[in-house]
Amino acid sequence: MFAAIILVFILGYAVIVLEHPLELDKTVPALIMGAVCWALLALGFNNGILEVIDTHGHVYNMFGHPTGAEHLEAEEGFTNALLHHLGKTAEILVFLIGAMTIVEIIDLHRGFDVLKSWVKTRKKKILLWIIGILAFVLSAIIDNLTATIVLVTLLRKIIHTREERLWFASLVVVAANAGGAWSPIGDVTTTMLWIGKKVSTGGLVTNLLLPSIVCFVVPTFIASFLKPFKGEVVVDQVDQAKESRRLLSSRTMLFLGLGMIVFVPIFKTVTHLPPYLGMMLSLGVVWLVSEYIHPEEDFDDERRAMYSAHKALSRIEMSSILFFLGILMAVAALESLVVGGVGTLRYVAEQLDQAIPSQDIVVMLLGVGSAIIDNVPLVAASMGMYDAAMDAKLWHFIAYAAGTGGSMLIIGSAAGVAAMGMERIDFIWYFRKISWLAFVGFIAGAIVYLAQVGLS
Repeated sequence: MFAAIILVFILGYAVIVLEHPLELDKTVPALIMGAVCWALLALGFNNGILEVIDTHGHVYNMFGHPTGAEHLEAEEGFTNALLHHLGKTAEILVFLIGAMTIVEIIDLHRGFDVLKSWVKTRKKKILLWIIGILAFVLSAIIDNLTATIVLVTLLRKIIHTREERLWFASLVVVAANAGGAWSPIGDVTTTMLWIGKKVSTGGLVTNLLLPSIVCFVVPTFIASFLKPFKGEVVVDQVDQAKESRRLLSSRTMLFLGLGMIVFVPIFKTVTHLPPYLGMMLSLGVVWLVSEYIHPEEDFDDERRAMYSAHKALSRIEMSSILFFLGILMAVAALESLVVGGVGTLRYVAEQLDQAIPSQDIVVMLLGVGSAIIDNVPLVAASMGMYDAAMDAKLWHFIAYAAGTGGSMLIIGSAAGVAAMGMERIDFIWYFRKISWLAFVGFIAGAIVYLAQVGLS
């Protein structure tokens, strides 16, 4: 049964990778993989074949009772583990839905045309640096996922050729992940380490700002010499004329929308509540304003539907939301499946630690692994595996590796998944064209970090 769960995960992942050759939406194998992994885990558990570990490290077995658990307690342990992982996944999904809806509301009111008007250049190389710097800075403020959504939406306003836009969107993912690594609210993994009192805000900024800058600058510099970034962006005159008419609500909705997204970490800091609750509040405020604001001079009820939040919700890429649901729940099943008295992912991490004496190499492999398997459970496993002091070198290096390593594959980070869903970026195309750039940046930033703090 253990082998069956691993096989289902591997096969599901392979089908996701081969999405375009198979002409099958990646959401389908992700949903099936997540459900089947948990179904096999439940069957094995109910028949006493498999053990399950909960979030407190308690191991449950239906018949063996290795922790002294009764039959009913074992069932509750399995249910609680499932509900915990569903809850953590739902937090990400609610946050994502809220952020995407706010972005779509801004877009309906042509708010991103304001940002577009600030980008005067048509030279691809200069545009690459402008967009990259925006991604790097915004991701540290509004997180790498939201920054990617905003900038990919902006790119749609500037670059009308999809083939050209794919290159820019992919480099946005690299820049956004690099920018998110040095901020406690820039990435899910840094937020986990921050909340878990493994790192402090000052420690992250001091130790990771320079490596993150290098991780962004090096691949962007190399890419600026590649053929796709030579010449100028082709301007669609028809589309430009259509968008030339400025709405009365454009600036208001842009600054309100982005301001309410920035408000989310402030809400979390003040209330100590999870970020998704702040996003719910932000979405509610933006939705409220959108109901009463007048985008046009002669605005009537018949045209209100064109700018409503209901219209924005209909434009959300729900397949990406469901893809996230499937793949995160599949990874959660592996995290709950017990091997050697611990979860499967933690067991793998411990074996790596024993086989490789250098923690630096282990953390580097963690970064590579975060591109293949979601970085959240890997960081969670490392938090349970090590007992280093707050702001220790290890925690900062893990924050860097897990945050930036996901750029090496398009499905290796939330930012990559969002860009993949919005632009339908092919996994193989990204692997062939972008992965090596992301890898070079990852290694360059890691070298800078190790040079700062020394080897171990």
